[in-house]
Amino acid sequence: MTQSATIPQPPIALGPSWLDPDVLIEAFGMLGVLAIVFIESGLLVGFFLPGDSLLFTAGLLSSTGTLPALWVLLVTIPIAAFLGDQAGYAIGRKGGPAVFNRPESRFFHQENVDRASEFFAKHGPRTVIIARFVPIIRTFVPVMAGVSRMEYKTFVVYNAIGALLWGVGVTLLGYLLGQVQFVHDNIEPILIAIVAISLIPVAVELLRARRRSGSASS
Repeated sequence: MTQSATIPQPPIALGPSWLDPDVLIEAFGMLGVLAIVFIESGLLVGFFLPGDSLLFTAGLLSSTGTLPALWVLLVTIPIAAFLGDQAGYAIGRKGGPAVFNRPESRFFHQENVDRASEFFAKHGPRTVIIARFVPIIRTFVPVMAGVSRMEYKTFVVYNAIGALLWGVGVTLLGYLLGQVQFVHDNIEPILIAIVAISLIPVAVELLRARRRSGSASS
């Protein structure tokens, strides 16, 4: 049954109010959700946009009738995520080498391309799926996949799997939990917890890199 009660939506204390998923959805609606998913998935300029929390909130608002029916979200969000990664791959494939080879570049260097190639060689195409669930990383992985010349057919397959698991999984979680009163009453800490949990792999990798660097210098 569709709930008629209004869900309190306090601002998320993780950045400016305009990055609050609820504010974004209220301002731009369903088309805004799809546009943000597309940009955050593969366009380098979108690394700061909310991803997991946006999908969770979209699912929650679908359960209250604020957004379209769940099946619409579960079809369109994975498609937007898939297309975003495809765009990122194309950027890396066509424009990446030129960017990385610029001698005046402060952030992109050829050595990073070499490291990306080694990373994909070590972990395989499953990297594309794993990165889906890691904020910021998921924005850069498709670009790096293009730069490192990952086989296109392989990328398409794993991109489709990752987009489906992420787009359906996080959105469905928000929809199901959106029907629980406790979630309504504690939406802000729950969204903060989702973002914090998704950042754990980043923190772990940074610690490992620091340890490797310390071992190499000793």
